[in-house]
Amino acid sequence: MPAIILFDDPVLRKQLLPLTYTRPVAGIRCGIDTIAEKWSRALQSPVSFQTENYLRPKFPLHISQDNWYVNGGLCPDNQLIAAAQDLAINTVLTSRNNEVLIVRTDGPWEPALGVNELTPVAYPGSFILIRQVWDIFAFNAAQIKADFERITSNRISEPVTDPFTHIYNPAQVFIEKGAVLKAAILNAENGPIYIGKNALVQEGSTIQGPFAMGEASVLAQGTKIRPNTTVGPFCKAGGEVSNSILFGYSNKGHDGYLGNSVLGEWCNLGANTNNSNLKNDHSAVKLHSYATNQLENTGLQNCGLIMGDYSKAGISTMFNTGTVVGVSVNVFGGGFQQKHVPSFSWGGTAEGFCEYRLQKALAVASDTVNRRNITFEEKDEAILKAVFDQTKNQRVF
Repeated sequence: MPAIILFDDPVLRKQLLPLTYTRPVAGIRCGIDTIAEKWSRALQSPVSFQTENYLRPKFPLHISQDNWYVNGGLCPDNQLIAAAQDLAINTVLTSRNNEVLIVRTDGPWEPALGVNELTPVAYPGSFILIRQVWDIFAFNAAQIKADFERITSNRISEPVTDPFTHIYNPAQVFIEKGAVLKAAILNAENGPIYIGKNALVQEGSTIQGPFAMGEASVLAQGTKIRPNTTVGPFCKAGGEVSNSILFGYSNKGHDGYLGNSVLGEWCNLGANTNNSNLKNDHSAVKLHSYATNQLENTGLQNCGLIMGDYSKAGISTMFNTGTVVGVSVNVFGGGFQQKHVPSFSWGGTAEGFCEYRLQKALAVASDTVNRRNITFEEKDEAILKAVFDQTKNQRVF
């Protein structure tokens, strides 16, 4: 089996900020798994990453004499895998728009080298490529379905033993070992529902598929899950959540609405935090772009909050339609927050912002991680220090 290396397309990586400040593109979760987990599971092989230098200590690169360099935003399917297996050494699989999908080489390669020395092979099929941050929730339903089929194939779900839990279309519900459901309603008539290992669905929760819940995550009492939602591993969710993704280790544990949104890892939304995902005039939502440093038209009528890792919102925080919050932000206060809150900002629109002192931000990040009995390592600290330096010019208060 060739070495599977997931590379960051530099254009896509910039378009996917702030989520890619702290991870390779393939670390993005869409559906049940991250893109890296999808490739590893589909090929039953470990993967490595061709990414930014400051991320490599945490996301290393492993090269062999036969390598598949796979675009980190590309979600696998059987047709793509078959096309990759047919590639000869030193060839490149490209889309009809000349996007580089998969490169096969006998040695090192990176996007900066280009593909002029490689033999092109045109890929005629359709595919899902995460190009923009809003693609994550736009493609989430399709990816939940694809991941569900891959993960549950030839496996038997754990039974539901709670007499007060009701399931519609149980053939499309899969429950992993150790999961607990109490007095919940699961409706999989319009898409599958996946409940991860040791997850807990508390009393009165109602779930509409497609829905995915990761390992050891918790749905609080009375949670309302609308379709096309993913609650990643080790998360807490409550209130109302619709067509949104929590990558992992993040909390939205209280009442409040989250719709058409993406939260990274180690985020926390205070009680009664809400976001708007639809403008009053129903026009297309504009979102801050790190690629152009201005608002760009998403073409979507529904678009909510994009929040980078380690960011937190105080109680009753209100996020306007199409808001982007960077990495390690502490935002709070009355009124709608501004449409873009740069990384390492502290404050709110009404109170004013200042720079989040680096040492304080690192101490809070370390405490946030250590509270989950996970070690906040030197390489995690180094990543945040690098992001702090990269984003300094964005913080103009």
